[in-house]
Amino acid sequence: MIRLDRLVNVLGGYGVRLACCPVPRSTELRSVVMREASEARAVGGDVFLAVGAESVAQAAGWAAAAKAAVVLLHGDAEREAAAIGEAEGVAVMLVDPAVSWSQLAGVVYGLVLEGRETESGRGPTDLFALADSLAGAVGGSVTIEDRLSRVLAYSSSQQGADPARLETILGRQAPPRLREAFERRGVFAYLAAYDEPLFVEEDPEHGLTGRMVVAVRAGRELLGSVWVTCGVPLTGVRCAALADGARTVALHLLRSRASADLERQVESDLVIRLLEGTADAATVVSRLGLPQGPSRVIAVRAHIAAERHAALLLAFERATTGFGWSRPGRSTLAGTTLYTVLPGEQVTAAREWVALLRAALPSRVTVTAGIGATASAADLPASRQEADECLALHEARTPDAVPPAYDESWDDILLQRLRAAARAGRTPARGPVAELRRHDGDHATHYVPTLRAWLEAQGDLARAGDRLGVHPNTIRYRLRKMVEVTPLDLDDPRKRLAMIIDLAATE
Repeated sequence: MIRLDRLVNVLGGYGVRLACCPVPRSTELRSVVMREASEARAVGGDVFLAVGAESVAQAAGWAAAAKAAVVLLHGDAEREAAAIGEAEGVAVMLVDPAVSWSQLAGVVYGLVLEGRETESGRGPTDLFALADSLAGAVGGSVTIEDRLSRVLAYSSSQQGADPARLETILGRQAPPRLREAFERRGVFAYLAAYDEPLFVEEDPEHGLTGRMVVAVRAGRELLGSVWVTCGVPLTGVRCAALADGARTVALHLLRSRASADLERQVESDLVIRLLEGTADAATVVSRLGLPQGPSRVIAVRAHIAAERHAALLLAFERATTGFGWSRPGRSTLAGTTLYTVLPGEQVTAAREWVALLRAALPSRVTVTAGIGATASAADLPASRQEADECLALHEARTPDAVPPAYDESWDDILLQRLRAAARAGRTPARGPVAELRRHDGDHATHYVPTLRAWLEAQGDLARAGDRLGVHPNTIRYRLRKMVEVTPLDLDDPRKRLAMIIDLAATE
């Protein structure tokens, strides 16, 4: 079983695009069906492969009769497919004619019939079935976790279950206080160094009745761990079954990683195309399984002290494995920055996404982010530039500050661009502001701050004096003296505007 959103995302890498989706993207798909030539109609199923359909209308009709949620057919008539699919209440996915049914059917059957979606939301895995089998062999409830204590699978058996197990499963990760307790007792250090199962004694304070835990390892690399609830240490056959089970789990995790890495590469390449600009942006968005609507680009950097690579890769892994059972955006790595295309218009949703990413990373990781303005698929390169500039703003502030969004920070961005131009020597070396600045340097006067205060106060001498802490007459006197140094033309609005820009760019 997988969800429709997952099917759309995976098949996008095979040249399949979503034409319309009148059913929820969270719809669960449990069966695949196609129309047999010997039958008047197909039996019921969730995913309908319209092999032999002569038109979109015929394929959608077959799917509706089979009570399918989604139909796949060869074709490129996207507008027609969208209209008919909406009328029939069936999601329509158009398959590139170059993709054969035999190739596509193998992928679809594998995803739907063999798949069991896990937290990563990726690829077929029977880790849950393995957890059930292992629970029967060792006589206790089993939880399979990754190296960050995130739950990958768990057994349906509740034998020996305790509050700590329930909280871990509900939170999809061992709670912080429990992880800290394991850290203090040396459990994680043991898992990093040894392959033999370890008994963890009960801890009533944390709702723990006792555990056997064993490392899941591929060569020297720690992939995760297997936990069994038990009041006393496992011995003999049961302990051996746990150790053998850990080796089997390692094979499954390696297979899952290979599948995930391939999907990440496909996704990353498609997102890069959007961010750099492409003529078929709408098609790329469809292949990524994203809705055809406004989106924002989020730019993120993550580092631990001076180390800027390991944390960024970890952030990319978390961004592409999702939070909970679903994943709202699509991501890529470019240089030292993680970029995510997030559907929707609300800045709050983008900030919540950043907060979830930060919470999913170790506490010692520093995360900075910038959020571009909403954009259509074709305009995402502009949103990316805005996200980069907002990221630079966040990096100039404290990491715990709210990530800047272009909607609210466009003025800061404009000033930042002006200052960048000034640093590149693209502002006039001569002119009123430059002359006054040189005079201040040579004669210890305060003409530039006075001019800035007067302009910001829109010519109000009292307000300008308050800003500088001097009497209004002092402001009037300085303005008269400035005119002796350089022509100011303070009555000319264009000159005043130019001086404001010059002051802002060079402050």
